[in-house]
Amino acid sequence: MFQQAHKITALLVLLTVSFTSTAIAKKAPDFSLKTDKQKISLSAYKNQVVYVDFWASWCKPCQKSFPFMNALERKYGKKGLKIIAINLDSDLSAAKKFLKKNPADFTVAYDPEGSTAGSYGLKVMPTSYLIDRKGNLINVHKGFKDNQKAKLEKMITRALTSR
Repeated sequence: MFQQAHKITALLVLLTVSFTSTAIAKKAPDFSLKTDKQKISLSAYKNQVVYVDFWASWCKPCQKSFPFMNALERKYGKKGLKIIAINLDSDLSAAKKFLKKNPADFTVAYDPEGSTAGSYGLKVMPTSYLIDRKGNLINVHKGFKDNQKAKLEKMITRALTSR
């Protein structure tokens, strides 16, 4: 009985891991948000791979994700990767203070009402969404840790090379 219960538990764990790591294969929700210079929309980046990252000034892991996104921008920006970091602070000055300490070499947009975050079903900060050239949501990554960078970069390169 114990052995059978253990096998069932192991199977459930495997199914959960398989489910969370598989492609989502649904259209990414479009959005239109303000940046410091203009308004942007996801639909403007058709035929590009888009890495959408939700962040806030109070988020400690977000501080670590910015250097990673800057490196991605330098390495893959000219190869078709568009990075859009969406700030969710209701106080714009908090976001500006964060950006002075953690500069962004990529596009930063603002969603103080959280409507875009809601359409993406955001639950954890930071969370990144990888969108393929056809506008399909192909990966959701919750949180940010240094030991996850290689896996994220591999998914990005795979998306950039597939047509």
